[in-house]
Amino acid sequence: MLTSQRKKAILDALKRDGQVLAAELSARFGVSEDTVRRDLRELAAEGLLQRVHGGALPASPAIAPFVRREDMESEAKRRIARKAAELIAPGQIVIIDGGTTSALLVRQLPENLSATIVTHSPSVAVALAQHASVEVVLIGGKLYKHSIVTVGAAAVEAMSHIQADLYFMGVTGVHPTAGLTTGDFEEAHIKRALAARAAETVVLASAAKLNAASAYRIGAIELAQTIIVEDAADAKLTEPIERAGITVLRA
Repeated sequence: MLTSQRKKAILDALKRDGQVLAAELSARFGVSEDTVRRDLRELAAEGLLQRVHGGALPASPAIAPFVRREDMESEAKRRIARKAAELIAPGQIVIIDGGTTSALLVRQLPENLSATIVTHSPSVAVALAQHASVEVVLIGGKLYKHSIVTVGAAAVEAMSHIQADLYFMGVTGVHPTAGLTTGDFEEAHIKRALAARAAETVVLASAAKLNAASAYRIGAIELAQTIIVEDAADAKLTEPIERAGITVLRA
């Protein structure tokens, strides 16, 4: 079997099964595991899969730069944002992550909502500047330009003084075994720190993020209590999440 044929078969298996194992591929193709690992490395370099110990998972396309991500699945993201906004009650302290869905979320907040929004996203803070009854707490730090959020030790220290009711987390991957993932090491650390400061973590997950993984693990899937997905999300992708005891809301 040619290299190109093996690679196509690997991607087909990923799409069908949600994961591939190097040992199984080696036996199937009649080649060494070293050859399979080389194929996986090359596919990973093209952004077509995410390598994990022993094999690979589907790669999330949600690691593109912020401006490009704004145009991805925009209608589905708007529905998810509307559902998220409905969860916020008056008087609550709510942490809102960076990302394109979070940017849509703040636009859905009722004009008469009285609440405190904590964010490490300058974009989210600016979007709320004209909201008369929302108090905005902007966490400072080093600006991570890919997602337009602050990261680093100063941001983590500032978060330690917050006790929030809700945290709306943005991720690039939601996978039942790989957990919640993102494309940057420091950003993964910040998201873990924010989840630790909230009574409930709600993950915003458009279709491209389900059953996908990125390089840096935020935590196990159980780090979230609720995950909001689009209404059309395939049940076979959401059932493992629900079996883990997590509430899945469809938007």
